[in-house]
Amino acid sequence: MLHVHSHDDDHDHHGDHHGHGPHPGPEGPVGRLKFFVRIGLASALLAGAGLAASAVMVSAGHAVVVTEFGNPLRVLTTPGLAWKLPAPVQATIPVDLRLRTTSTGLQDVGTRDGLRVLVQAYIAWQVPADPDRIRQFLRAVRNDPDEAARQLRNFVGSALQVTASSFDLAELVNTDPGRVRLAAFEARLKAQIEQPVLETYGVAVRQVGIERLSLPETTLAATVGRMRSERETVAAQRTAEGLRAAAQIRSEAARDNRITIATARTEAAEIEAASRREASKINAKAYAVDADLYLMLRSLDTLATVVGPNTRLVLRTDAAPFHVLVQGPGRGTAPDPGRGLAPAPHQGP
Repeated sequence: MLHVHSHDDDHDHHGDHHGHGPHPGPEGPVGRLKFFVRIGLASALLAGAGLAASAVMVSAGHAVVVTEFGNPLRVLTTPGLAWKLPAPVQATIPVDLRLRTTSTGLQDVGTRDGLRVLVQAYIAWQVPADPDRIRQFLRAVRNDPDEAARQLRNFVGSALQVTASSFDLAELVNTDPGRVRLAAFEARLKAQIEQPVLETYGVAVRQVGIERLSLPETTLAATVGRMRSERETVAAQRTAEGLRAAAQIRSEAARDNRITIATARTEAAEIEAASRREASKINAKAYAVDADLYLMLRSLDTLATVVGPNTRLVLRTDAAPFHVLVQGPGRGTAPDPGRGLAPAPHQGP
């Protein structure tokens, strides 16, 4: 096949490839649109990256220090979103403001009475939400909580030496809870370290306490001996008090016994005297009624008193009181006083 084209066709074809005017085809506007879309997306990404690099989120319990070329510029302590210039112009340093505790370990310290004691204290501390204290904390320990805890342990260990020298061992270790002054020890230790720690490290001391307290071998022996002596003293005092109380009770009982016996004897003497008076009245009345019968009964009473079941007597039968057995009543009413016994007609008390 023969293909014939004219010069005009060549000119048009050349113009399509080498012309400088806009592309008359359908792809010209679409290309421009895609170009603008790419530009918009790139700008949005750059803006988002810039915003992300400029945003600062402050969480609860933390602070953020904004630095400009490494120098602290401002301190953010309010939780929420804040803004800064993108890096490398400005950067952020987070600071932990939460409460922390640090233990000193066992410290061998001396008491006021020259004895040794092992004390382990703990300290509860935190960086306060104060921009000046936060900057001070950064300068002192470079925002390193572990370094701050190490320096605090050394500081409290030295303070323990001074505080323990103001107390006797009996005020720290004692079987009597009323003599133990651990609360005063902790208060004095906190007062000693609170202000210097704040001024040196920018750290606020919230609480100081005694975590553990023990005794070395020599101090333990001395303490046990002291406790034994105190117990023996208390036991001796209580024994003496018991003996005094027992002696007082015995004395009061003996006194009451003497009073009771004396009262009983007085009452018995009064009763006996009254009975004798009554018996004398009865005897007088009986003698007045029948003197012979009275004398015989009295003689028989006397005989019953003198002679028992195993008694053997050899006496004259005409002598009183045996003459009544032979003579009978009414005979020999007036026995010879020299030959026998004659009962008295009346006996007084």
